[in-house]
Parts: sequence; structure tokens; C-alpha cells
Amino acid sequence: MPQIEMSPAQRKAHRAQAHHLDPVVLVGNDGLTPNVRKEIDAALNAHGLIKVRIFSDDRVARETMFQSLADELNAAAIQHIGKLLVLWRPVPPKERSAADEDRMPGPRDFKVLKYSKRAGQRPEVKTLRVLGNQRLTAGGNVKRAKPKPQRSLKKRSQT
Repeated sequence: MPQIEMSPAQRKAHRAQAHHLDPVVLVGNDGLTPNVRKEIDAALNAHGLIKVRIFSDDRVARETMFQSLADELNAAAIQHIGKLLVLWRPVPPKERSAADEDRMPGPRDFKVLKYSKRAGQRPEVKTLRVLGNQRLTAGGNVKRAKPKPQRSLKKRSQT
């Protein structure tokens, strides 16, 4: 796969965004093993813009690693400064599954078993409606979310 081509202005913008980032993948003495490549690919899928630290002292080896990573992972080689490499690739859109539908805001209905305090009676099945700002505890109780603290707004005097 060819690497992504970028204009100098785009590269400059990504360098500025990457300035405050910490390295998410560290490459040790073994170099670019398949597992390291897999982790870099996963980090690019999750974050898009990442830093990789290489502990090798050989600058030529680091440069070849930088170019091979950009080529193999279809990423843009943003910056190579010292032992840090900055790579960028657009984050792929996330697919929604049936499990994500349960996380959607709004009312949801849950069936809960309520056990009687007296022994020998069958548990009762109750349907509880949980709103978007509520959660269901392990004991089958509905708890309301804590309200966010109100911040006081200071008005600036205009002179």
C-alpha cells in the first residue's frame, strides 16, 4: 500500500497537533516485530495521530523503520525527530452493533427478578424503565445520576 501524500501545510498542522502527545508504542531492541506493527496499526485505528519511540541509536535504521511503517500501514510520515516518529492515518468510521443500541440515550426497559423476603415464595418478574440519566444497580434498583455542580459565571466589567 502506498503511503498517504500530504501538503507541507497539512504536515505542519499535524506536527502541531502531535506536539503535546506522548508515545503510545515503544520499539525495543528487537525492532519492528509483527506484534509491534500490529500495535501501531491498532493505535492508528484508535487515535489517527500517534507518536512512536524507538530505542535504537542507529539513525539510518530508525529512518528505514519510519518509511517502512508509513508504507506498510498506509500512513503519512509526519515527523522524525530524534528517537520519536509521528505517524498519521485517518480514523476509520466505527460500525454500530446491536450492543451499541443498548447504550443509546433514552428510556430502556429491563426485566428484573424481585425476590420475596419470605422463604418459599417465587420471585416476581418486574419490568423497570430506566431513563437516560439513570442506571440500574446490581440489586435491581434504579439510581438517578448525580447532578453536575453549577459553576458561577463571573461577569466581566466592560470599560
